[in-house]
Amino acid sequence: MKENWKEALFRNRVWKSIFRHGYPDNERLRSEGITSNLFLHVHPVKVYPESLKFSKTLGLGLISFYLFIILSVTGVLLMFYYIPHVERAYEDMKDLQFVVSFGVIVRNMHRWAAHAMIIAVFLHMCRVYYTASYREPREFNWVLGVLLLLFTLFLSLTGYLLPWDQLAYWAITIVSNLIGVVPIIGQKLRYMVLGGTVVGQNALIRFYVMHVIVLPFLAVLLIMVHFWRIRKDGGLARPVETVDETVEREEESEGKDLKSYGLMNLVEGKTPSVGQDPDRMVSSWPHLLTRELSLFLLVMLLVMGMSILFDAPLEEMANSAVTPNPAKAPWYFVGLQELLSWGNPFWGGIFVPTVAVLALLLVPYVDRGQVGTGEWFHPARRRAVIVFTVIVVAAIVLILVGEFLRGPNWRLYWPWAKWPVH
Repeated sequence: MKENWKEALFRNRVWKSIFRHGYPDNERLRSEGITSNLFLHVHPVKVYPESLKFSKTLGLGLISFYLFIILSVTGVLLMFYYIPHVERAYEDMKDLQFVVSFGVIVRNMHRWAAHAMIIAVFLHMCRVYYTASYREPREFNWVLGVLLLLFTLFLSLTGYLLPWDQLAYWAITIVSNLIGVVPIIGQKLRYMVLGGTVVGQNALIRFYVMHVIVLPFLAVLLIMVHFWRIRKDGGLARPVETVDETVEREEESEGKDLKSYGLMNLVEGKTPSVGQDPDRMVSSWPHLLTRELSLFLLVMLLVMGMSILFDAPLEEMANSAVTPNPAKAPWYFVGLQELLSWGNPFWGGIFVPTVAVLALLLVPYVDRGQVGTGEWFHPARRRAVIVFTVIVVAAIVLILVGEFLRGPNWRLYWPWAKWPVH
């Protein structure tokens, strides 16, 4: 009876027209399952066992991608109820919180996943740096990663205004003022971003379109190329092999051409070391896929748990006549706001962040070594690790000072000190 049921369900003509292979219970079917599936074919058929270790990557790249999926799904659900109009946006937020079934959970998940994605993408970049996984042939993928970090920040920023409450209104006002300090083009750039001279209806609709269409489309495009390059560049970076293994491999591959790849004549290269020693590798199905599914479920549970326990902030409706003191940018830009308060806005608001981004983009083209690739904090890279760590710590300290130690009139206060009341 059981066999008849399975026969009828999985071996009929309709099923076979969709799924060309049966359940992958042997190596050949598992390989075909990976290569013939639209969503799975980005995976290699086999992976190195050391690449499966959690300590290798901490799962930060996948966590970032899973958070992006959660943001996309919850964002689409929110679009059913949200209208980007200054007279409706705040009321729609209230409806989501008190009227729409599970609306508050969906909004909370969207909010916390956005913050978590910024942290995850940033930590993912730090992981790649500390393991020197940006080195040849992965230089361009590091550049894509830096661009994705910037896109993540802009995605979160454009979504920050949408609730149209005091917190959002004045945070975006602060950020638009930061844009205005750009020499020569600052004010014109600010006008273009806001669609006027103040944060109003034009700004709301522009931020909405950027948040739900333009930036997600570009982010998906970059993510696809990012994954494609990981696959073509030989998967995760691995430590330099021992001399004997290298010599043996060179002898085996002597006279053989490595596979080449290209993307519309924009990117091309040689596929390194993929499939040259399959005996050391294990199949992606089920070893890699089960780990990916487990991590996705864990991320979902954590985001849902936090969304149940903590509500996303929603202050009073935006009011241009009532200025909070202090008015702060979103936490991921408040370090920049803190830097600006130190003196000339050009150095704090333009020079430092521009140099920081350019330095990140040039890292793989300046570091041409190979010693320590794929290893955490290799002693041969001690100086580079120390310099990068100092910069990261400085950025975090700036954010903490701006977020927790700045009070009215941007004066320093200890967290336990009371602010003056006027």
